[in-house]
Amino acid sequence: MGVPELREVPPGGGSVLLALRYYGRELARLKRLTVPAMLLPALGNIGINYIAPLLVAKLVGRIAGDSGITIGSTLPYILGFAGVLLLAETLWRVGLHCLNRLDALGIEHLYVIGMDELFAKDATFFHDNFAGSLTKRVLSFASRFEEFVDTLTFSVVGSFVPLLFGSVVLWRYEPLLVVGLLAMIALTALCVTPLIRRRQTLVDQREEAIARVSGHVADSLMNMDTVRAFAAEEREAAEHRSRVAVSRRLTLRSWDYGNLRIDTLVAPMSVLTNALGLLLAVAIGGGGHGVEAIVVAFTYYTNATRIMFEFNQIYRRLESSMTEAAQFTELLLRPPTVLDPAAPEPLLSRTADVHFEHVTFAHAGAEPLFEGLDLAVPSGAKIGLVGRSGGGKTTLSRLLLRMADIDAGRILIGGQDISMLRQADLRSLIAYVPQDPAMFHRTLRDNIAFARPDATDAEIRRAAEAAHVTEFADALPEGFDTMVGERGVKLSGGQRQRVALARAILRDAPILLLDEATSALDSESEILVQEALWRLMEGRTALVVAHRLSTVATMDRLVVLDRGRIVEQGTHQELLASHGAYAKLWQHQSGGFLDDTPARADLR
Repeated sequence: MGVPELREVPPGGGSVLLALRYYGRELARLKRLTVPAMLLPALGNIGINYIAPLLVAKLVGRIAGDSGITIGSTLPYILGFAGVLLLAETLWRVGLHCLNRLDALGIEHLYVIGMDELFAKDATFFHDNFAGSLTKRVLSFASRFEEFVDTLTFSVVGSFVPLLFGSVVLWRYEPLLVVGLLAMIALTALCVTPLIRRRQTLVDQREEAIARVSGHVADSLMNMDTVRAFAAEEREAAEHRSRVAVSRRLTLRSWDYGNLRIDTLVAPMSVLTNALGLLLAVAIGGGGHGVEAIVVAFTYYTNATRIMFEFNQIYRRLESSMTEAAQFTELLLRPPTVLDPAAPEPLLSRTADVHFEHVTFAHAGAEPLFEGLDLAVPSGAKIGLVGRSGGGKTTLSRLLLRMADIDAGRILIGGQDISMLRQADLRSLIAYVPQDPAMFHRTLRDNIAFARPDATDAEIRRAAEAAHVTEFADALPEGFDTMVGERGVKLSGGQRQRVALARAILRDAPILLLDEATSALDSESEILVQEALWRLMEGRTALVVAHRLSTVATMDRLVVLDRGRIVEQGTHQELLASHGAYAKLWQHQSGGFLDDTPARADLR
């Protein structure tokens, strides 16, 4: 899971380092595949690029120094040459077989890790990030592992291991050949490194621009009905063109920097290295090694200088994969604020009394909303939370769900501090219906059963009947197997609320938390659903947030919140008789809704 991984990040560790750690752990976890996947292609390269040319050089040397050459004398070299190529090809096939499995298993595990990390985040995190951008980041975090591993295999290990072998062979001919080759490679690396570091900044800017493009695309597509309703297609298209243009400029800047600054430095260094190799080969050719040494030195230098040309490409591929992976791990550098306790308490009972004791809470960057709030809800009580927008009604329900942690005080359920429980255990006690019900792009049956995946079809249908879902579901061509569309777009607002209520009914939890659960229903449907809710509330603790006061008028107790303070409590009749804040709200309603004039920012 995400939290243990985060705790291992050293102070000052960056997102690229963290991404590298994740990838490194995958390589270590799959070491039985990692070693052959990386080593066997490198051995194949040695055979093709170094041993085979060495045999050809020896054959050329033999021919040049022996006028009586015959087929029989050259046959061992020819057979050896063919055998080396065949063996190298075999090593490549086996290595690629291992590499394919290393890539696939690593990507699969990183997909799982990425989602686990996101599931560990708190609600605020998702409020601050585009869903489309998160999707791109978590998918790139896993998929870029393939490019990272392939680059290490073919360009790093596959180049530098053969280079070591070539250096050993050259040393046997003339140590000066090795000194000259390694010196030129080191000099090129020394000159290129500062330019590569500068290019990293340009790549970071490019990737941020790409993330902004993907975020805007997802935001526009998810709100396409609103875009069309306000005839904003051209405006959104213009914004998209603007973001794409910025992405294009930053992409070209990073590409041009590699081409015009880095590669233009590497090219003359490579030419100089090849010329030096040829010069040294000719110089030593007059000795005992003759033509053989010239062929070997020239071939090895040519192979080695390809690495110099690939400095930028190798770094570019590694940089691209690590930068995209770091786009995701950057999110992990901010640890979640809502965590399970290190030693969670077990649920001692499923009693449903709720107590807010001296609770203090402030939204990030805002003044405290609650200061020393006290509220007791006995088990089985039905409490209505009312008041104007911004009073803290929905915030109170979110704190009970522990979507955010309080700054001071305690929230107790059944006498247990909810901060000492596992979040999963806490939420198993609560059936929650939000004002804007969330629907998955799945079937009606799946959306209802999400509350209890092990529920039978009969149980799902009973919950649907209680919430009056069957009234429209049975009329659909595919019934409960109908796909509801992304965010339930194929359903009306009232239908979505009925599905959410059916989900809560199926949950069968001891506490009901309803946030405007009937706000999108017509009057006739509301009466039917309220009857179902009252049956559901029997024997359960219910906290009901409502702007429409008629929906909570018959509750056991009404709690009137204003700017985070409880200003009144009592039954509907008691509060009307007191002529206080609730009575004024009741009088100001029009058609059962609060008149929120003047409008206030909803800080719930």
